[in-house]
This record gives sequence, structure tokens and C-alpha cells, in this order.
Amino acid sequence: MHVYRTGVLGKKLGMTQVFTDKGDRTAVTAISAGPCFVVDKLTPERNGYAAVKVGFQALPKSKKGEGKELLHRISKPELGVFAKNGLPALRHVKEVRVDAKDLEKFEVGKQIALGDVFKPMSYIDVTGTSKGKGYQGVLKRHHMPGFRATHGTHEFFRHGGSIGCRLTPGRVHKGKRMSGHMGDVKRTVQNLVLMEIDAEQNLLLVRGAVPGGKNAIVVIRNSKKKFGKPVKMKGHAEAQEKSKNPMKASKAGGTTAAKKPAAAPKK
Repeated sequence: MHVYRTGVLGKKLGMTQVFTDKGDRTAVTAISAGPCFVVDKLTPERNGYAAVKVGFQALPKSKKGEGKELLHRISKPELGVFAKNGLPALRHVKEVRVDAKDLEKFEVGKQIALGDVFKPMSYIDVTGTSKGKGYQGVLKRHHMPGFRATHGTHEFFRHGGSIGCRLTPGRVHKGKRMSGHMGDVKRTVQNLVLMEIDAEQNLLLVRGAVPGGKNAIVVIRNSKKKFGKPVKMKGHAEAQEKSKNPMKASKAGGTTAAKKPAAAPKK
């Protein structure tokens, strides 16, 4: 059975660090996830599925004149939806699937509280656009080894090598690993740990690799695979398991190996 997950939009700010209850330092990514507003609700009777349209980040204002909002960047039908629901013009709008039973929890025109959607020390999934790397070769794009740098190799150190055969099949197979555009694609990183929630500043502190660069727009949802499961954090002492080998254990500061008794002095 498919489980719909709630979520919000956010902007990736950068990295910082937090300390756990055990005193371990953990690197986290700060995400500004609000204020997010409910722009519209999609019902199974009218649209065929249940979802919530979430809006985030107000439009920038013009630097000239009176500093009015740049409304020409949004279509008139979208402006009509915002005006109908009593919302300001929002820059980013995204549909987030939810369970039909949870539609009553969301009210159109109201702000989404982060505490109602997420809980600290829980698993989440983050979707965003990865960093663009431009046109790259096969060594960086596909981690190919390249040619050796000695014994008669000339100007072919970073080449991809042969890409096909002769008459048969007479073409290059689809999916052949070659040089090309790298990055700047939609990616979802699953099972990241939501360490802390700052409801006053609408901040989420996430442990793990969040796709995209600074100021990138991401979608944060509850985890699909580990929703509701407790988070297991390994401390510094728990991560270093003692070896069963007495020689290795003695080097790591554990139990020392048994020594032979000293021989009795000769008379």
C-alpha cells in the first residue's frame, strides 16, 4: 500500500554543527523551511488524488521606484488563486501528496507549522537539484581509470577508449558511458536525520547530504522507508568496537595479550 507523506518547501542555507545529548559533535545542514502556506487542496473527488499545494518565499520587490512586487513573474491565473485565498504572491509552489484523511488538517490560506509535520530525531527525504558540473570527461563523470602514463602512451591519458564495433552492430549502444553534461538533475536523498527544529526561525537542522548548493530550493518530506522508526545515533564510544584479536585489542587500549611466565634463574 502506498503511503502519502506530508512535506514543506525550504531553502538550503549552509552548514553548521550541533551537539547531541551524549556530547558528540555532528555536522548538520540548515534549511529555512518557512513560512510555508497552503495555497490550495486537491481532493480525490475533483482531481483524482489527494494533495496540498504548498507556497514558499514571497516575491522580491523592485529596486526602482516604490519597490513594488514583481508580479509580472507570475501568471494571472496564479495571482487570482493567491488573491482568492488571501495570500501574498508566492515565488515557489509545489504539490505534496497527502493521505485523503489528512486533508482536513490543512486549511487553505493558513501557515503550515513545522511541529505539525515533522518531529525532531526522525527520518526525512529531501528532494532538490544537484550542483551543475558542466561538461565533464569520463574520468570525473563515470570514474574511469584512464590509461597508464608510461610505456608508449601518448595523448590518451584521459580518453574514454573505444565506443563500438565494426559492421556488427554498426552503432553505439544506448547508455554508453561517455563524456557529457554532469549534474544539474533532480535527486532525492533518503533517510536523512532531522536533528532539531527551530519553530521560531522556521529552521530545520538535517544530518546528511542535502542535494544542491547554497540558496537552492528543496522539498522536505517524511521518510518513505523509515517513517515512524526510531533514530539510532552511534556515539564515539559505540563506533569503536573492540576487536576479538588480543593483539589488536592491546594496541587499541583494550585487554593485553597473555604473557608467558618468566623463566626461573639458573643456579
